[in-house]
Amino acid sequence: MKDKPYAKFSSDEKATVISLALEDFNVPCQLSEKANHVSECNLSSASNEVQVRIGTRSTFDSNLGLVISCLGSAVGTGNIWRFPRILASNSSSKGSLAFYIAWIILLFCWSIPVILLEYVLGRFTRNSVPVAFTKFLGKYSVWIGGWLVTSVFFLSCYYPVIIGWCFYYLYKSIALKELPTTEEAGEAIFNEFTGNSYLPVIVQIVAVLVTGVFLFGGIRWIERANMILVPLLLCIVIFTFGWSLTREYAEVGIAFLLTPSWNSLADSSLWIAAASQNAFDTGAGMALLMTYAIYVSRDAQIVKYSMFIPITNNLVSIYASFTLFSTVFSTMVMDNPTLTRSAIVKIIQTTGPGSTGLTFTWIPVLFSKVGIFGRVLCSLFFLCLSFAGISSLIAEVQVYIVTIKDFGVSHKIAVAISVAGCVCVGVPSAISLQFLENQDNTWGYALIISGLLLTLIPIFYGPLRFRRIVVNIPESTDWRVPLFWVPIIAFLVPLQTITLIGWWIYNSITTDENWYRLTFTSVTSTLVEWSILIVVLLVANLVAVRVRGDRLFEKARQYGSDPYDPSTYERNTDADLVGPE
Repeated sequence: MKDKPYAKFSSDEKATVISLALEDFNVPCQLSEKANHVSECNLSSASNEVQVRIGTRSTFDSNLGLVISCLGSAVGTGNIWRFPRILASNSSSKGSLAFYIAWIILLFCWSIPVILLEYVLGRFTRNSVPVAFTKFLGKYSVWIGGWLVTSVFFLSCYYPVIIGWCFYYLYKSIALKELPTTEEAGEAIFNEFTGNSYLPVIVQIVAVLVTGVFLFGGIRWIERANMILVPLLLCIVIFTFGWSLTREYAEVGIAFLLTPSWNSLADSSLWIAAASQNAFDTGAGMALLMTYAIYVSRDAQIVKYSMFIPITNNLVSIYASFTLFSTVFSTMVMDNPTLTRSAIVKIIQTTGPGSTGLTFTWIPVLFSKVGIFGRVLCSLFFLCLSFAGISSLIAEVQVYIVTIKDFGVSHKIAVAISVAGCVCVGVPSAISLQFLENQDNTWGYALIISGLLLTLIPIFYGPLRFRRIVVNIPESTDWRVPLFWVPIIAFLVPLQTITLIGWWIYNSITTDENWYRLTFTSVTSTLVEWSILIVVLLVANLVAVRVRGDRLFEKARQYGSDPYDPSTYERNTDADLVGPE
């Protein structure tokens, strides 16, 4: 942890110093080498000044730790479990290339611009999402930040269910006499586990509790865990990718992935799924990277990170899909040479509701073919996938921990509240695969709307002004964001979002005669859940403004910079500073 610089305040500013000298992220503020409280600080009658250490956000120990932690927040079960299943669900009988094309287009036209927006907002405001919106758009915009936070909350409640599956498969990889060698054997293990009434709930709770331990430890524990686990997972993913390509008939699966079905590009569900998966893959719209950016130094290379991290993350998704599909097609063709490609795709798409069991059914089958080291590699794979999932869950839960703390709650209590809420709300997803699929669709699609809401900040603040003051800070050695980013973030991203959501709703209504029914997968269910959330957030915002008025987030707003007060802008390149210089 870097030492924080000293700052001097006159005696009439002592109240401001006291309000800033708060415990944040489990790191106590120190006023001198020995003092631990503001009241112990001596006021000099001669100089009428008091010397203190400024209460700050804790920071990452290194840029590498930041990069690995941000990569860990993105790389996880979303790449290895969710991407192959979404790809399978949106593949035609001919191939999957159309989905890849839509997914890559949206990476550069939607995800990366939104990710950069998140980074610079976190670095500039040093605040949670609702407070950041309050600083830029005023006290009646808290509900907008609340949408982002609650969307991530609901997503993080079902996400531990998948991590729990990883824990279970880690255990089975060690305990089984032999790994399953066929699709039927692999699916039997998955169905036996998910059909159990209590075991999925137990492992879901364990996943949340493990996450809670790291969150109690603070940003340094998160950084150290990610430094070991994320590189190890990437090595295993690359190894399994290479091994899967050596299997007989693996080229059949690769050929399927790279075969286009151009008609699919006219399907709105493919584009909305590609956008949702991009958000889930990279963390765009989740405010994960905005939250981590609170803890970066002023001169961190965040424009470079905004390009490097999502591209690397999506490469992992491509490796995972090639690994799964080459394994599935190879095994299927060898076991039953008469199967057609369309028949194999049908089997993939029905491996659990929405292909939820695809990765867990087929990865053990792949490692069973490796030989004597197969069991070891399978165990390592699920171990690293478990903790990659944990690293992503840490980032998700941290979003609402920081928000709770901005209401004046201590770090430990905020963690306890977050962990308890995550466990309770996640239980239905652990019990029912259909409910899990509903939550995955509802809050996965909500991330697209979150990206739109984030663009409201530069739009109303002024996109050119935002680029000059918030993005391209003068003292940074980072890449300069070019002028063409302005129309992308102010026009293209909002237009894409509105078009995709509108197209998806229209297509759902016109192609599904039961669209109005409240089923797990209907568009009406998703819209009802969103509407309820919006109403609750609007009412809460109005009540908070009526009760607190201009004092809403009064203490929290003293962190970071105020976009309308140049005197608060951070200038120090070592600047973990908060409050006035």
